[in-house]
Amino acid sequence: MGETSDEPPTSAVLLDNCHFSQVVFNNVEKFYVPGGDVTCCYTLTQNIVPRGKDWVGIFRVGWKTTREYYTFMWAPLPSDAHSDTAVQQHIQFKAYYLPKDDEYYQFCYVDQDGVVRGASVPFQFRAETEDDILVVTTQGEVEEIELRNKNLHKENEELKASCASLQKQNIDLQEELKKTQELQNSLESLRSNTEKLELELNSLKKENKHLKELDDCREAELHQLKEQIQNVTSDKERLETRLKAALEHMDQLQSRVLNYEKEVENLSHMDRDKTEQLESLKEENHQLRMTRTQQKEQNKELEHCMEHLKGTAAKLSLCLSHCVQNEQQQNRDLMKELEEQKRLFQILEAKKNEADEENQKLREENDGLLRHLSEAREVSSFSVVSQTQASIPAREVGDLLFGNPYCAAGANLGAGAADMASIRKCPMCDEVFPEDIETSQYEAHVQSHLLECPLCSESFEKSNKQVFDDHIFCHGLE
Repeated sequence: MGETSDEPPTSAVLLDNCHFSQVVFNNVEKFYVPGGDVTCCYTLTQNIVPRGKDWVGIFRVGWKTTREYYTFMWAPLPSDAHSDTAVQQHIQFKAYYLPKDDEYYQFCYVDQDGVVRGASVPFQFRAETEDDILVVTTQGEVEEIELRNKNLHKENEELKASCASLQKQNIDLQEELKKTQELQNSLESLRSNTEKLELELNSLKKENKHLKELDDCREAELHQLKEQIQNVTSDKERLETRLKAALEHMDQLQSRVLNYEKEVENLSHMDRDKTEQLESLKEENHQLRMTRTQQKEQNKELEHCMEHLKGTAAKLSLCLSHCVQNEQQQNRDLMKELEEQKRLFQILEAKKNEADEENQKLREENDGLLRHLSEAREVSSFSVVSQTQASIPAREVGDLLFGNPYCAAGANLGAGAADMASIRKCPMCDEVFPEDIETSQYEAHVQSHLLECPLCSESFEKSNKQVFDDHIFCHGLE
């Protein structure tokens, strides 16, 4: 229907939202003769700003939207578009594009947004007749016209109601359109976020795959470490067992060394006792000098042997530090050392026996001298002391494994018997008793200072309890 191929801008805006007063159509005829061109004159008020896409269309009366135009022409722009006064414009519709029926039409000015800015009064396209000059109607025609007017009025009311409904629907549709646009915007945002999340998901998948590979490697390494820990633990337990056994063996060796040291100490005590005994005999009997000289030489030999034993004990202590690495060889060396010590102890025992024999001879000579001295002074108490000494017999040296190194106690008692015979004095605590005291009381006092061995009945001073304990220990070595 239009004169050009370009479609004018239209919209679904209803009539209530249009502004018909912004453009006023002038000199609109009641009807136009078909077959001729039609000139449309209109005035642009100061309330409208014309634009390049504004147009003027011919609409059938009863139209609802600007899409229902029959034909249109582009509205020309005025020479002074920004004028503050009204501007007269006109356009011409060609006869070819005009309607051919006798329905009512009207001009409408529509801007480029599709909104109606002005509308003319209705007109028709029909030929001019005499009836147009003078119309005579009958009563029936008047009634028919009134009925038609009622119907038109009723139809107008219905159209108004439909227009209101359409306006409401248009508002709802616009709201839905806004919501749809918002949803589209949110959808686009969600799509972009989804793409970002997919990229992140892909990167996370790659990272997860890499982490899984690392986890597998770590698990393999952990498994190897666990195996190594188990091996180390088993080796540690095995070494702890060996170390425990070695420590136990070392404790046994240390106990043996302590026993040997005690024996060496006992021998040194024995040597000191013998030296003291020889010095006492030298003071008491000057005639035994030669014998005492020989005894000193023997004692020197014993000291040399003791020093050798101490050096051997030091060597044994040094060997104990290496017992864990070479315990079998050390055991053999210790056995050899023990054999050598036994042999040395046997030599010492033989020399000790010889010294004991010499001491026994000297003791017998000393006893003889004491007897002569007691007879010369006529003191009866000497017999009491002799009986006390006889009640404590000396054990033979050969009864012990290493001999008895404490036989000097009896010799000391015999050495001091000469003084006790005259003054009745206790040889242990130097307590003086009257001469008329009973012998049993004196013997009981002297016996209270002594400890008797339950195995060999040998007596020792209570003040030298260590000597008594060592004597009992020597019995345990037999």
